[in-house]
Amino acid sequence: MKKLIGYGKKMIALIAIIFAFMSIATAQSFRVGVAGLNHDHIYNVLNDYKKGRVNIVGIAEPNKHLWEKFGKQFNIPDSLFFTDLKTMLAKKKPQIVLGYNAVGNHVDVVEACAPLGIPVMVEKPLAATLVQAKRIEELANKYHITVLTNYETTWYPSFQGVYDIVNKDSIGAIRKMVAHDGHQGPREIGCSEEFLAWLTDPVLNGAGALNDFGCYGADLMTWLMHGQRPIAVTAVGRHYKPDVYPKVEDDATITVEYPTATGLIEGSWNWPFSIKDLEVFGQTGYLHATDMKNLNMRMRENKKSIIDLKPLSGPNDDPVNYFNAFLKKEIKGEDDRTSLKYNMIVMEILDAAKRSIKEGKRIVL
Repeated sequence: MKKLIGYGKKMIALIAIIFAFMSIATAQSFRVGVAGLNHDHIYNVLNDYKKGRVNIVGIAEPNKHLWEKFGKQFNIPDSLFFTDLKTMLAKKKPQIVLGYNAVGNHVDVVEACAPLGIPVMVEKPLAATLVQAKRIEELANKYHITVLTNYETTWYPSFQGVYDIVNKDSIGAIRKMVAHDGHQGPREIGCSEEFLAWLTDPVLNGAGALNDFGCYGADLMTWLMHGQRPIAVTAVGRHYKPDVYPKVEDDATITVEYPTATGLIEGSWNWPFSIKDLEVFGQTGYLHATDMKNLNMRMRENKKSIIDLKPLSGPNDDPVNYFNAFLKKEIKGEDDRTSLKYNMIVMEILDAAKRSIKEGKRIVL
């Protein structure tokens, strides 16, 4: 009997290993192209490439210094590098392209990919301006492609917990949402010079901290409000460190008005520490996702509790699993935080915030 039990355990372990290899093989079956290497979030996907989770078939990047830098660090063969995106698309024929270039150049990636029917996933936000976002939407509709936007916070178990509890009506209707996002500043935390060159540029980034971190709160609130467009936006921009960031604001506070709720988005390069948290006040309770893994709940009469969060399940646990599920047509990517539908609303909020700062008034949408 003991031998049989031992044999059964070995078989279970073997099956687990087989499924793990099958998972990697499935991920590798999709041909992935990369547009740009000058976004520091590129380390995430290149780590997945090194682990065998992503089958990168081509990388388009005009800066050959970055070829050498990342080629050595992640053992990327020279044959994968191209200076031109269109050439890479023609020769490597990827099934999806991931944008890790300047936000202001996301539209160029979609311009190249859309006529070929290639879907695109870019790093947040969708675009530098609302005009660019509308062009992306136009191309996506014309050529029937999907354009996704990747946010780090999409894969936070704590934020998913907030959403689930709200949708169970456990704290009543949402009345107020508060999102804090940011850090001490991109230069202060040691971002690369290639990243800083466009991140602190008003054209290539579209703003400073407002675009860089304001987009997180706008995306989360659009998700919590199930894609409802706000009725008005008011914003205040601050320039606390003009000697460090001479061209763009480094702090932004955005008030977003809905018919039955208010959102407060605080994005900054002036926090004393890195922060990405989310507070939701309902009619009868309060939720606070303090970081990726922790969620606190407080009801009336001071009833407090710490929510026991379960790990997110695939494909909604990381961007690689997500876009693989999309390519396998298991999900559509049409009505969630990554979707073009929601991110067009995000861009409307950011655009209205910039206009509010410039004109010094409340912007009605």
